[in-house]
Amino acid sequence: MDYDFSFFLVVATFITGLIWGLYLVYLKLSRQPFDYEKEPMLVEYARSFFPIVLVVLLLRSFVVEPFRIPSGSMMPTLLIGDFILVNKFSYGVRLPVLNNKVVDIGEPERGDIVVFRYPKNPSVDYIKRVIGLPGDRIAYYDKKIYVNGKPAKQVSLGRYQGVGQGANMTGAEHLVENLDGVEHSILITRGLPSNVEGVFVVPKGHYFVMGDNRDNSNDSRYWGTVPEQNLVGEAFLIWMSWDWQHQGVGFDRIGTVLK
Repeated sequence: MDYDFSFFLVVATFITGLIWGLYLVYLKLSRQPFDYEKEPMLVEYARSFFPIVLVVLLLRSFVVEPFRIPSGSMMPTLLIGDFILVNKFSYGVRLPVLNNKVVDIGEPERGDIVVFRYPKNPSVDYIKRVIGLPGDRIAYYDKKIYVNGKPAKQVSLGRYQGVGQGANMTGAEHLVENLDGVEHSILITRGLPSNVEGVFVVPKGHYFVMGDNRDNSNDSRYWGTVPEQNLVGEAFLIWMSWDWQHQGVGFDRIGTVLK
């Protein structure tokens, strides 16, 4: 079980609701009228915070959850300091903390940007792009992806110019890659050898994911596929961007729809 912020919200909702509910039962059994001025401080805090934490829990668990991008593994699509929103019901409704799916709505598609619990340490959230679906045969050679024997088309846009915390990627090659009709930007460092190449068969109920910053991403090439139950949701929007080494707030990135 992952004792994260969702766990805190569940506990906070339960405790504040229990305190408020027990106090109402006590008033009813003792036939005392409700009086704000006579309300104990603990009950007052519980009554005030219960609806707030409940709404946050419901929104964060079943609708949308915010995340901050801490690394450059998804450059140039996502930059260090981007704040994104993740759709929590794209791949089914799941119970908070337990992460068990209770309503099946949809499955990831190739090219989706997904947030998931890192299989080797489920307390850590990762974000990558879905490359392989269950049953796919994914090959990676010479910095190119082959999906079931078909190469993903790449078109070079030239030299990438990084800024702020991503300035170290200046000089990498910026390309547009096409995954079954889904076009997205990637970065490749031509002088850097590919550490992991080969063929990967995606098991049933799993997904093969990679970062858009191909030579600077810890992904399925190194630790394997992502089980379906580890999925958190689909990233769909940048709602804020902050890079203290560049220009502070990146107003040009706010509102960017991810693809």
